[in-house]
Amino acid sequence: MRFNNRQGNKDLPQVNLIPMMDVLMTVLTFFIIVSMTLTGQVVNVFLPEANSSGGEGQGEGEDASMAQLVVGLNAEKQILLSNQVATTDQLVQEMQTYFQENPEGMVTLKADRSLTYRDVADVLKVMRDVGGGRVSLGVESTAN
Repeated sequence: MRFNNRQGNKDLPQVNLIPMMDVLMTVLTFFIIVSMTLTGQVVNVFLPEANSSGGEGQGEGEDASMAQLVVGLNAEKQILLSNQVATTDQLVQEMQTYFQENPEGMVTLKADRSLTYRDVADVLKVMRDVGGGRVSLGVESTAN
């Protein structure tokens, strides 16, 4: 028995998947973007304004500087307290005494710009262990 070969079987309909994949990727991208914007946290923060004028507000600046201990770090990696070389133990003792007298006080480290960040970070770590969040790094403004 002989089967007839049908010429019509060669032209079977084919499904083109590329437009369907484009639509699916567009929908997926839309949902990813929407989910990212919905999970983002918005924090309303009102930052203090700096007064750059020399004449006004000096009284407030003097009060702020009175409640601040300045620690220096020179190019030879020596800790300076009141322009005198001090050891790490002396720094810790001075900071503890300062924080007992000024519970709201701040300690600022002013380091020589030629030092590496690792050198500065080592001293900041010691200061942070004593003062916690009341320790800051002083920087020089380059603006006029």
